[in-house]
Amino acid sequence: MKIHFAGVGGVGMAALAVLLKNRGHEVSGCDLKPTPRTAWLEAQGVHVLFGHSADHVTGADLVVATPAVSCENPEIVAAAGRVTYRGEVLAKIVGDCDSVAVCGSHGKTTTSTFTAKLLLALGERVEWAIGGETGDFHVAGCEGPEGRRPVLVVEADESDGTLSQYRAKTLVVTNCEYDHPDHFKTPADYFACYDIARRQADDVIDAEQLPDIPEIGYAIAALAPHNRINARAAAEVALRRGHEIGRIAEALPAVVSALPDRRFQVLRNADGMVVVADYAHHPTEMKCAVEMARSICSGGVLRVLFQPHRYSRTKALLGNFARAFQLADEVILCPTYAAFERPMEGGDIADLYASCRADPQAGAKVRLARSCIEAWTHARRTMKSGDVTLLLGAGDIIELAPLAAAWTEPPERKVWIGAGTNTWQSDLETGEVYVHTAGRAALPGSKLGIPWMAGIPGTVGGWIKMNAGAFGHSISEVLSRVKVDGRWLAAAECGFDYRKSNISGEIQDFELVENFPEVIANCGFSQEQYLARRRKFPPGTKGSVFKNPEGDYAGRLLEQAGCKGLRVGGAYVWNEHANVIVAGEGATPSDFLALSRIMRNRVLFRFGVRLEAEVCGLDLGQNACASAPLAQNGPNMI
Repeated sequence: MKIHFAGVGGVGMAALAVLLKNRGHEVSGCDLKPTPRTAWLEAQGVHVLFGHSADHVTGADLVVATPAVSCENPEIVAAAGRVTYRGEVLAKIVGDCDSVAVCGSHGKTTTSTFTAKLLLALGERVEWAIGGETGDFHVAGCEGPEGRRPVLVVEADESDGTLSQYRAKTLVVTNCEYDHPDHFKTPADYFACYDIARRQADDVIDAEQLPDIPEIGYAIAALAPHNRINARAAAEVALRRGHEIGRIAEALPAVVSALPDRRFQVLRNADGMVVVADYAHHPTEMKCAVEMARSICSGGVLRVLFQPHRYSRTKALLGNFARAFQLADEVILCPTYAAFERPMEGGDIADLYASCRADPQAGAKVRLARSCIEAWTHARRTMKSGDVTLLLGAGDIIELAPLAAAWTEPPERKVWIGAGTNTWQSDLETGEVYVHTAGRAALPGSKLGIPWMAGIPGTVGGWIKMNAGAFGHSISEVLSRVKVDGRWLAAAECGFDYRKSNISGEIQDFELVENFPEVIANCGFSQEQYLARRRKFPPGTKGSVFKNPEGDYAGRLLEQAGCKGLRVGGAYVWNEHANVIVAGEGATPSDFLALSRIMRNRVLFRFGVRLEAEVCGLDLGQNACASAPLAQNGPNMI
């Protein structure tokens, strides 16, 4: 049979592709770009293509996909009627052979790896398909004495519900805790899937209910408590297959000496500083990983960089994450990894930050990063001897691993500011050095006497860079030219637009239009009249957070979205104006950033309007680059 995999580079897809290739099928697959795993697949005889095209499925008898592949994928569209899901194919294979299927909310990869390696060490011929690698023990393979019927060990994923199709000879259940709310709408749905798999198995091993066996316990004593449970389950599989306790105990130390990649994987251990990566993304798993990191952190700071995995999980388990961080000294939260999900209100990183910030034990230690890179920059710049940094999560936070290996110093970046009244500055060490400009551009803007600018704080340079204004007017209306980094630019070259310009350097000087007095005289109101029209803002704020979208007002949208009175930490939305954040007692820059994201999301999900920040540096993009340009200065900032 000719079988094609759409998205073959995924760990589960790659394992199944090799499993089918080893069973005599002609297997091909495609992925977006080359990776070490696609190179390995080619070496196993799987033909790998790159990009997605309907031509890839020509002649294929079957096309295998995962829920992560869109139904609009050209290969899926072209293969209508020939498409099946990875979990369905693997479940069918498991039901047709001598099989051990390892399922559970946590520990599946580790337990199935221990099981496969243990049975190999005990002399069995083993075939496996596992969702993780351990050194040179790849995601799939077949080893052991030739001529013997192999036992198939698989990691049985429940995330898409296909676990209910498994009919395993031996089903290992590591544990069962509600997860994958994108598929299972209630805990009852989730547990029911396991119940079906249990009923259909010939034998069931419940890892958490196994009795202690002294010989085995001694052999795995060096493991963390949760991994001792995983290893005990692997030993139980061997026992029920007729292997002697003595031989099992003898083989176990070597079998469990290495955990699968990203299961508390030490990326760096030098100069007294340790960096560890762990795949944990459910609160229970995370708590175990933090406990392990605490155990190796002697006298230094335990710093956790965490990236949530999927909006649905973040939203469903929102109140459970803070407890995972109790033993950490510092927690940096990174933007949620979407996987194949669309953004979901309540599942944003800002929602998680707000939940943790409100927790009595986690609140004081949590901060918010605009990207994984920004979080790493902070960790790298603040790490000292004795510190342990834990990279936690199942998303693209793993892309920080090469940075941990290279250990290069993140560069500093000079940012010119005026008074800084409209520049959001992170409470992380981002490498941004803020330098106050000098010269005429550093003069208070109020010195110009422009009526419509009355009451707006900031320097002239800041006003110019952000094209500040009010009541339908802006500073650019009275500018002739601007001196930037020693070069004069005509106003028309500055790219002035609503609350922005394309000026990227230091503003040093400016010239007003020749008819400045005439423009001032004809603006309609005096400076005192404009000032009277402006509301008196409360202490702790300097103005608006978001720009007005075309044809509407940010304040109106935010008010309609119910933003007045919202609070994160010490920052809250003013009850008099929904586009104003007040820095109350104990407010931090992370509070401001999180509250801004929540406000932005409320408007986005209710009205489909994506508000743009008026505050400089307040990059609210989903995966915003840490080096996003900051403005020199402007009118509105706490």
